[in-house]
Amino acid sequence: MRDVLSVTAAMAVGALLGAIFFGGLWWTVRRGMSSEWPALWFFGSLMLRMSIVLLGFLVVGQEHWGRWLFCLLGFVLARPAVQWSTRPSGEDPSRSAPEAGYAP
Repeated sequence: MRDVLSVTAAMAVGALLGAIFFGGLWWTVRRGMSSEWPALWFFGSLMLRMSIVLLGFLVVGQEHWGRWLFCLLGFVLARPAVQWSTRPSGEDPSRSAPEAGYAP
């Protein structure tokens, strides 16, 4: 029972770390594109998001490889959840993106 609880907690923390990472990426893209210094936004955000995620993985995983795996699984599963929650309300997910036109 104790292992199930620790694995579930590791997966939940991994999902939280993934939400922080991918939600922070979404926020950075929206903020950085209208900024005067977009490179500073993107680099600073990357360093902050990576530091948070790596520290979280180290704290959760410690010396147990099972916790590392379930934390990673939660992290990966957070990506589609963040994509779904941050898409524009009128967007049809089954529709493909328009093809880019090229100048002659």
